[in-house]
Amino acid sequence: MSPITDLVSSYNLPLVALSILVAVFSASVALDISSRLKYAKNVSHLRWITAGAFILGLGIWSMHFIGMLAFHLPVEVSYHFGLVLLSIVPAVVSCAIAFYLISKPAVTWRNLFTGTFFISAGIVSMHYLGMGAMRMDAMISYDPLMWALSALIAFAASFIGLALLFYIPNVPRFHWRKLAGAVLIGLAVSGMHYTGMAAADFSQMGHSAVSHSAPFSVNSTLLAYGIGGGMLMLFVLTLASVRSDRRLEMQSEESEMKFQSVIESAKDAIIVADFQGAIVQWNQGAETIFGYSEKEILGRNISVIIPDRFKEAHNKGMEAYRKTREPHVIGSTVELTGSRKDGSEFQLEMSVGTWETEKGVFFSSVIRDITERKASEDKINDLVYLDPLTGLPNRRLFNDRLDSLLRQADERGLNFSLFYMDLDNFKMINDRFGHSIGDLFLQSVASRLEAQISPKDTLSRLGGDEFILLLPNTEYSKAADRAQELIKALNAPFRFENEEIFTSVSVGISMFPFDGDDSETLVKNADIAMYQAKEGGKNAFQFFTREMNETIDRKSRLATGLRKGLEHGEFTIHYQPQISLKTEQIIGVEALLRWNHPEWGTISPAEFIPIAEETGSITKIGEFVLEEACRQNKYWQDIGLAPFRVAVNISARQFAQKDLTEIVSAILKKTGLAARYLELELTETIIQNADSAITTMEELAALGVHLSIDDFGTGYSSLSYLKLFPIDSLKIDQHFTRNIKSDSKDAALVKTIIRMAHDLELNVIAEGVETEEQLEFLKTEQCNQAQGYYFNRPLPAQEIEDIYYTTKPARCAFSK
Repeated sequence: MSPITDLVSSYNLPLVALSILVAVFSASVALDISSRLKYAKNVSHLRWITAGAFILGLGIWSMHFIGMLAFHLPVEVSYHFGLVLLSIVPAVVSCAIAFYLISKPAVTWRNLFTGTFFISAGIVSMHYLGMGAMRMDAMISYDPLMWALSALIAFAASFIGLALLFYIPNVPRFHWRKLAGAVLIGLAVSGMHYTGMAAADFSQMGHSAVSHSAPFSVNSTLLAYGIGGGMLMLFVLTLASVRSDRRLEMQSEESEMKFQSVIESAKDAIIVADFQGAIVQWNQGAETIFGYSEKEILGRNISVIIPDRFKEAHNKGMEAYRKTREPHVIGSTVELTGSRKDGSEFQLEMSVGTWETEKGVFFSSVIRDITERKASEDKINDLVYLDPLTGLPNRRLFNDRLDSLLRQADERGLNFSLFYMDLDNFKMINDRFGHSIGDLFLQSVASRLEAQISPKDTLSRLGGDEFILLLPNTEYSKAADRAQELIKALNAPFRFENEEIFTSVSVGISMFPFDGDDSETLVKNADIAMYQAKEGGKNAFQFFTREMNETIDRKSRLATGLRKGLEHGEFTIHYQPQISLKTEQIIGVEALLRWNHPEWGTISPAEFIPIAEETGSITKIGEFVLEEACRQNKYWQDIGLAPFRVAVNISARQFAQKDLTEIVSAILKKTGLAARYLELELTETIIQNADSAITTMEELAALGVHLSIDDFGTGYSSLSYLKLFPIDSLKIDQHFTRNIKSDSKDAALVKTIIRMAHDLELNVIAEGVETEEQLEFLKTEQCNQAQGYYFNRPLPAQEIEDIYYTTKPARCAFSK
């Protein structure tokens, strides 16, 4: 037996220091990697566990291998390459277990001790596999006590390292605790290695026949430095990568925090859903708008915020996108209806985007509650398209619907009717009750009219008391029936301020296509027909006819001619003598206007005077008549005719002029005629507003002008006002005079008017005397004066002079 000799070992201290430095540095890198694990997910999480396991495992293995190379024996030592590589496995696996444990959100003491056991077992296995890889002319034996101590140190080192890997990463990016932790882990792992080395006894046999060929052909010391340097370089690069990744992640986290802050502070709802429609993100704006908290909405399908009646369409759209990936709503802004938690619905505006990551496809929706905006738009539309008083369509909306109906009717060959309606006595109601009641009255009228029409019809208020109605698909008979229904509906009394108000309506109807094929013509012709209904007695309807158009055309041309007639001298004054029934002498004349049109010849005053009243031309024409009559009367006086009064009719528009008294006074002054020789004839309708009429009449009477009421008995004035009016005469309307012998009632009225006038000490004159019988009746009833064809027709001024200079019957003689 060969003698056994104990070998004395020694260490290369620089390599020992290098081994410890490698252990400390690898621990430092491992601590940085461990800080990534708490936030990494899925693939990134697995990547960091793998990287941490290899970095720390290789660090521990490198420290062990460099420490082995630092160990020096007096015999040649080589290593089994396979066992050296195999010793890496338990180091990496044990580190993988460590990183897996610390990657959990929370680690219990039980987890720490279990993990420590497996990690320490891996480290011990790595150490003694590495020891077993030594090839030399010596045997290795272990001191049981020191071996146990090395295992205990491995356990303690594993526990300390595991705890530090879990807790240390929570401190800032560089902190003395991390440095201390890395040093502690490095010393603990190194301590286990060198304790294990101390547990080994090496002994040499005297003459070993075994030949050991070294697998390494390089110097062990240089190899140790090379491995150490390489590992340090690897650790440096890994640490740099970790730090760089950490900076990028911190920047990403900062950006994400800013983005999240913006999302949470946004008033709009920002919702993220996955490819299946499950909600994965829900901001405060969404909670405010929809009423769901983040806790109760996450994971639910986005269709929860869609009304039930729209869910099927939504699901079909999502399914179509999943199959084709062709966007329809994505990338655009649309207006939809949303559903809140309480089931209420509202209008929303939504912008949808999509993106794809390793986790799949996601949809982001930015949703804005546009309830107030839509309400504002509706209000603006109401202002633009609806009448503010009645809520009916206004002229603009009516024209839009009329144009649309015209297109449809023209394409399909359909008929329709257009009603133009005007209340017959609205002005009187408005004047009597005031504008506030007038507005309520119009609203009530609109409600009644609306109750008579169907949803397909269009009723519009054009303004004032004018309404217009569009009835699709109606013939003449149906239009007539509908018009009668409308008239009947408005004939029922309205009640305001405990008083019944009655009204009526005049309706003009035009038919498409017979009365026009465009909107302007149809409205114009219905308007013409409405005026015909008014002239026919009101409270009736009238279809448009071609004859009406000709009448309106003539009226229009006459209205234009009236304005030019004064300038061109087309108007003349004729005078009809007024006779005293006692003396049968002329005591005055009535000035009557005549128009000789250059194209149409003589035009009746009954035709052009109403047109002049309507157009306002009557004021200038009236001033012309007044001035011409005064001038002519003064001329007659100047040439020697016995003075008499000239009577001039005053129109309603003239009487309404605030400066009427000043105008009359100026004309009298201009012509030089004394006021007592001018008589102004006023109709009852002019003086219906008694208070203002009395004031004007008193001013005229103060000038010395005589005043008379013309056509007495045809108006509606209260007889009580006669005692208040400063008038001189009443004129009996010619209608009563002509029927004296044929109508006993007219005869009775004439008698009554004459007696009443005498009782009021008023002069009375009868118009329209044409027969001897009429004259004798008036004389018998003691009527003061008369005029008519029995005496003379209206005559030009020259013929009045001829009456004076030529011998005439006594009844036509001038009073001297």
